[in-house]
Amino acid sequence: MAEQQEKPPLLDGCSIAFVQSKQLSSGMIATLSQVARENGAEVLEPDRQGKIQFNKATHIISNSIDFEAYAESLASMVPVVKSDWIRVSIHRRKLAQLRPFSPDPRMIFSSVTVTCADIPTLDKETICGGILALGGMESKDLTKLTTHICALSLGHPKCQEALKMKLKAKIVLPHWFDDCFRLGKRIDEGPYLLPDPEILRIASEEPVKIPSSQQLQGATSTVPNGPYETEAGEKLVVFAHKKLLLGGDLPINPSTRKIIGEKITRGGGEVVETVEECDTFVGHYRDGDQYVRASQLGKDVGNLAWLYYLIVYNEWTSPLQRLLHYPVPKYPLPGFKDLKITLSNYGGEARIYLENLITAAGATYTRSMKAENTHLITARMHSEKCEAAKDWNIEIINHLWIEESYAACQALALNEDKYKAFPRRTNLGEIIGKTFLDETVLRNLYYPGGEELMDAAAKKKKKVAAAAQKNALTVGLDKDFSVMQDSFMGGSSPAPVAPATAKKGRKSKAVGAATPTAVNFATPARGRHLHTGKENDTPSVMSSGSRSAKAAALSKLQDLAPDLALYEKERKRPLKDGVWGGKRAMDQIDKERSMRSSSPAGHTDEDDEDEDEAGEKSRPSKRAKLSLPNVTMRICATGYKRWVGSKTLEDSDRKKLRNLGVHLVQDTQPCDYLAAPRVVRTMKFLKCLAKGAEIINTSFLDACLETNKRPPVEDHLLVDEENEKKFSINLGTSIGRARANKGKLLWNVPIYCTADIKNGVDNFKAIAEANGAIFKIYRARSGTTIKPTTAEEDGGAEPDPVYLLSGTTPGEKALWPKFEEMAIKGHCEPRIVNGDWLLDVAMRQELTFDRKYLWKGQEEVA
Repeated sequence: MAEQQEKPPLLDGCSIAFVQSKQLSSGMIATLSQVARENGAEVLEPDRQGKIQFNKATHIISNSIDFEAYAESLASMVPVVKSDWIRVSIHRRKLAQLRPFSPDPRMIFSSVTVTCADIPTLDKETICGGILALGGMESKDLTKLTTHICALSLGHPKCQEALKMKLKAKIVLPHWFDDCFRLGKRIDEGPYLLPDPEILRIASEEPVKIPSSQQLQGATSTVPNGPYETEAGEKLVVFAHKKLLLGGDLPINPSTRKIIGEKITRGGGEVVETVEECDTFVGHYRDGDQYVRASQLGKDVGNLAWLYYLIVYNEWTSPLQRLLHYPVPKYPLPGFKDLKITLSNYGGEARIYLENLITAAGATYTRSMKAENTHLITARMHSEKCEAAKDWNIEIINHLWIEESYAACQALALNEDKYKAFPRRTNLGEIIGKTFLDETVLRNLYYPGGEELMDAAAKKKKKVAAAAQKNALTVGLDKDFSVMQDSFMGGSSPAPVAPATAKKGRKSKAVGAATPTAVNFATPARGRHLHTGKENDTPSVMSSGSRSAKAAALSKLQDLAPDLALYEKERKRPLKDGVWGGKRAMDQIDKERSMRSSSPAGHTDEDDEDEDEAGEKSRPSKRAKLSLPNVTMRICATGYKRWVGSKTLEDSDRKKLRNLGVHLVQDTQPCDYLAAPRVVRTMKFLKCLAKGAEIINTSFLDACLETNKRPPVEDHLLVDEENEKKFSINLGTSIGRARANKGKLLWNVPIYCTADIKNGVDNFKAIAEANGAIFKIYRARSGTTIKPTTAEEDGGAEPDPVYLLSGTTPGEKALWPKFEEMAIKGHCEPRIVNGDWLLDVAMRQELTFDRKYLWKGQEEVA
């Protein structure tokens, strides 16, 4: 008994860091963090800059590899696993293996636990070996965690037990694993499910429904039609603290460029003029000094479609994750120049995507098929085009060939088994868009060298990328599958990379291996849903000013600030002194002119020089405006008492600060710093904290005004231990969390509020929306704003919480039963809380919950 008590907790010694995303919300992170701590783990908070502490982490929990720090995690050899790893470890009471929980999309059997029934021993070993290599697990016995049963019929005891206990395990034929291995992708199990598998019941030539291609949203064309708005009108935060350079080769007009610049600025970003200043470059072609320099310096490089994707989905994604999010080749890729390709059995966005991909590679896309076509890309082997292609000896392949050729930057050989694999009852459109680019290949072809021009940050980033490439999982979907195919399917070994061959049975065409610097080039066609012109219209490339109109207008307004302040001052002058202007001003000008014209005739050149110098000194205002320094600090001040009751002093101080490059802004504008005398739970403080602004003491402003110099910011960081203890926070930790959350702490969390709540609805609304919440006012006649949903329709998931901020007045209490009824019918957990819950969550920048905030809970405790 004593030995059991001395046994260390399950997660003892684990230091876990979480990465928030659409797949892993802040609410899930808060729940998992609590579970991890209860089992002995240390949950690492982001540092003050919002970065993951790789040097301390033993595990990074993320449900996707598409986050900015993924390369650093690989370089540091810190494993990245899905959130299910914690759940399964707790369930089994031992640490689960890491490989089956990798979010890497190449691990196609991740989260698959298979057990075999009546399968021959050799086939069983081959299947299980392939599954283990690709992220899955084998279970000898049937358990609640088993996801798939591989069987030939339902007669085996494992199948009977699964049906009897109504387990969620899918009973599939071994053919499903066979086809997945051939393609290197995981396809839908539906046609392979026992007891009545479709592949044995329906002829292969019968029609198959064309699947939707959700993974292609926002990535079907390199020149989308926009700019679009963010989803559900949420606040744009993806550009916070980002510096973007819009390349001169972007196919947009000055008006669109201006609109994009304004969106970036409103989202807290900045449009800059040079490659050295930016951290993100947006261009159209893999060509030009800007593209090469930005790529060599390790900047994020994407195209217009990628930029619009960030705006619409408001979440960072790597431009290498989707083929058409990266600048296109200016000239045809080797092996594509003389190819004529047509499509069959693809529909919707998948067809538009492939049309643009073919054109971007440098081949010619044709709607109809003729004898001169060289390739047919099809999702199935049954169509009129497929029959004609067989008669005309035209190469028939699936879309994996064009995708992987585009990623390899050359036409690959056609003798790969996976390029000619067509499962009987599957439309391959369901696995389209899952190939991504390799930065190493791009570097070798388009921007080699440049080390002598790199700064320290660029060298570090390149070193990290090289280490990440070395440490990455070498699953290699075009290499490692050969072993399984040889043993399980009798496939041939991969052929070396080479240009595609010409059509069989006809004279070979010269497929030139054109280099990226060739003279001929092709521009990708726009999507058909974006315009009504010809299919292969070449988008016009228009240049515009290097700085956005928004930034220019802001600069001019800042330059005019002293004149505006002077005008306000003169306007308030007492009438007895007279307002400067009109007759008084004209008299002064006439007097100065007469003095200049009546000067002595015998004056010398030296007198002219003196007059010029005097003139220079008498007109300092306009020269001063031109020499105002650029704004390098945008500060939002709250609780600053220096200007209380003195508008004149405030105007004078603002002018002094502007001369130091410090611009004071409102809480509705992007800011870099929040100046406050102490930690407070005011609306302005919490809104700026949600932006990830550095919090400094108002003593910084005093030091600037008293010395007319900017002191080091580090000497004036806000330190307020008394109020930090009062609000149970650590200010540095809250700032780090805010920068990691990027304004999405309450992303898609529904928060309702009564109209009569204390301190006013507007204050709570501003704080909730600054953190990404869905905020609504709840009244007696609000109706049902949550769609009625059953637990089965929700996939058996736990009910999500929905909050109502309320007071305890009789009118507000009368709303509680109606709100609870609405939430329960919508399969949600109603939580009626006081306003302190939202204030504390926003202050800590962590979505936690305690029953002390519940009004009913407080009444029960009382």
